[in-house]
Amino acid sequence: MVLGASVSANLGAVRARLDAAARAAHRDPASVRLIAVSKTFPIDAVREAAAAGQQDFGENRVQEALQKIAESTELQVRWHLIGHLQSNKARKAVGPFACIQSVDSLELLQRLDEAADAQGASPEVLVQVDLAGEATKYGASPEEAREIVRAGGRPRAVRLAGLMLLPPFLEDPEQVRPYFARLRELRDELSKGDADASSLRELSMGMSHDFEVAVQEGATMVRVGTAIFGRRTVHV
Repeated sequence: MVLGASVSANLGAVRARLDAAARAAHRDPASVRLIAVSKTFPIDAVREAAAAGQQDFGENRVQEALQKIAESTELQVRWHLIGHLQSNKARKAVGPFACIQSVDSLELLQRLDEAADAQGASPEVLVQVDLAGEATKYGASPEEAREIVRAGGRPRAVRLAGLMLLPPFLEDPEQVRPYFARLRELRDELSKGDADASSLRELSMGMSHDFEVAVQEGATMVRVGTAIFGRRTVHV
């Protein structure tokens, strides 16, 4: 991010980095979707990014996201829930979000499916995997993720689309690489017997400081906030 630069300028710089990382890995840049993480930033920042062509936005909290969604009905954008979702809020999430990236239990998957079926909604869902065993973060273990993926082939309404990772924050992106590689390997393992490959096509991994490494390891979605919108002054 360039200090003092506008959201649109920052967005352009991130897209250039994303394209370069994809091409260096012999991948089509169009195969990697940029999720602009707008949590804690005002709706005007979302509008500026949308005016610059950004279509996918990520939010951590349902209530904050619902307010922004209500204030931006004129925008042709897709909203992703990337923060922890409590089962009792499943009903509120299935309609507004195109993708819920933080499914970390069978119970939550079932609640989302029931709520989506009742509302006639069909959001995509990703299974959030915890590969580091961090007590401060949510996510299913690889074994639990396997159970969720198996069940993901049977829902009536939600559509299983892949896996999501929130690895430990490490200053050196190369130290994060093994986590990205392991998520890709887990996806490949699950695709061989636990789910159809089309249900695991997405790998959501990589943030502002390490998304280029994530792209090299196969990310199809990267979640970038600071490099687009600037540093947050509100802690969530």
